Amino acid sequence: MQTIFAVNRTALVTGASAGIGLELTRALAPKLDSLILVARRVERLEQLAKDLHARFPALNIVVEAADLSIPEAVQDLLRRLEARRLDVDVLVNNAGLGESELFERSSWMRIHQIVHVNIVAMLHLSHHLLPAMISRGHGAILNMGSGAGYAAMPNAAVYTASKHFVRAFTESLRAQLAGTGITVSEAAPGPVESEFGEIAGIESNATPRESMFRITAQECAADIVREFERGSPVIFLGRMYHWLMKVQPLMPRRLVATQIAQAARRIRYTRSA
Repeated sequence: MQTIFAVNRTALVTGASAGIGLELTRALAPKLDSLILVARRVERLEQLAKDLHARFPALNIVVEAADLSIPEAVQDLLRRLEARRLDVDVLVNNAGLGESELFERSSWMRIHQIVHVNIVAMLHLSHHLLPAMISRGHGAILNMGSGAGYAAMPNAAVYTASKHFVRAFTESLRAQLAGTGITVSEAAPGPVESEFGEIAGIESNATPRESMFRITAQECAADIVREFERGSPVIFLGRMYHWLMKVQPLMPRRLVATQIAQAARRIRYTRSA
């Protein structure tokens, strides 16, 4: 069976400097001819490029620094890619921002950044690169969703909403592109040991139940690449979390709403104390 990497040899990965994104680049590297690394922290990207070159000397690696929360920076990134005349076959929209705060207490700047990184940048990159993929008759897009895109989180309303958007957009785009030779998948991880959770303030608030489902970023990336290569539409990570996400839709909606409301009251009381 031919995999997507048989014909798609150049990948662009956003958020490649840490966490799942970093591990995704490591897992993708042996399958590609060229790899474009995008993130804010260029020094981390350069170190990653150096490490990958040591392991895969023939791999062409391009480092591009860009803050995807700034629309102009995304446009500048696309201009630079065009100047390099690289055909992007595989787009991995991995960059994302999270939160762990009640909506009214979140700063508007943080809300703005979450929406622009998790939604707007994903749309902009996909919209720009997809026409050439369709013209070539092959390509692949992997969007980083979350288990939050299948639920509600009272202390992460904007982040959760952004991942619901990713879920709906990916499912719709996959259906739209059926028969074009373009693969579209969503990865929907649950708790993952990574810098993402630390920055968002999620790790310190993790419940024992959430900790039970946690996997490493390396395990997460390996599972994502394996299922993405197979063309899986939705990728839940970790055996236990995969089982949970399959069972979750069977739970009564009223019970779920009650549990969420109770969790929200606990959060508000705890943070007001």
